[in-house]
Amino acid sequence: MSTRRKAKSKTLQNYLVKYTEIPSGYMGQLVEWPEVITEGKTVAECRENLMDALREMIAAYRQLKKEIPSGRFLVEPLAVEI
Repeated sequence: MSTRRKAKSKTLQNYLVKYTEIPSGYMGQLVEWPEVITEGKTVAECRENLMDALREMIAAYRQLKKEIPSGRFLVEPLAVEI
């Protein structure tokens, strides 16, 4: 008899990130999940911090048995003469 557990199936979810330049570097925030927000001195550092924040938020939502927001986005350029 096998004592192995079935692994939970994982799916890849994409989220849209908005980076804003701030005096101390950059602020990053998920568009579809605005509570996931962080800062970094560079865009790369901000991205890394954002991944950590996202993993922590996913863990918290799972613990609370809350539905994790899905990444649903549409991006398009909008041109205007100025």
